Amino acid sequence: MLQASHLTKRYGSHQALTDLDLSIAPGDVYCLLGANGAGKTTTINLFLDFVEPTSGTAAINGLDVTTHPLETKKYVADIPEQVMLYPNLTGLENLECFNALAGQDGYSREELLAFFDEVGLAREAAVRRVGTYSKGMRQKVGIAIALAKKAKALLLDEPTSGLDPRASNEFSHLIGKLSGQGVAVLMATHDLFRAKESGTRVGIMKDGRLVAEMATGEVGHAELERIYLDHMRG
Repeated sequence: MLQASHLTKRYGSHQALTDLDLSIAPGDVYCLLGANGAGKTTTINLFLDFVEPTSGTAAINGLDVTTHPLETKKYVADIPEQVMLYPNLTGLENLECFNALAGQDGYSREELLAFFDEVGLAREAAVRRVGTYSKGMRQKVGIAIALAKKAKALLLDEPTSGLDPRASNEFSHLIGKLSGQGVAVLMATHDLFRAKESGTRVGIMKDGRLVAEMATGEVGHAELERIYLDHMRG
């Protein structure tokens, strides 16, 4: 569903990403770990066609995002570190608005509220203005938007940053639910614990390169931390 082939991005003399090869199938949750500046956000921005690659390709559902920018966006939803919603609208109104923009405006009010039920946002909260929401609640609206859009791929940039442990745990459960529905997930994160708990695979990035890759079922928390720190020191 998500495919990077020799994906490279330079900004002047700065090499932000170098020769990335990556394949994320439906149901995979791939977590990119790395320090700030490692290339994680650049990778996500390339898949979203927010920046153009210097060389190589980023593809969604077999389509190059640079040559099929509108069609590929039909398949993908993006949840950044700070989910951008309209604060003066309710959660429900935000969902209606983003659905209309995505061409998915045929849902009834009850069907829209059912998406909030699915992500664990109380109906009482769904009819309150988003400006009153916590970060975790805004993220639930973001996932409800992805569900309503019927997105086949989900791109997440530091989604658990600033969340308390309970909200972070709830978020992990939601990602697992989406994975079970066949959604391909690419998540950039600093959170090794959540990467191990939520991910099916983990990639470690350093200085714009993917330096290690492993299935989360093959390593424990302590071993993942050791491998990560070894690469950061190297």
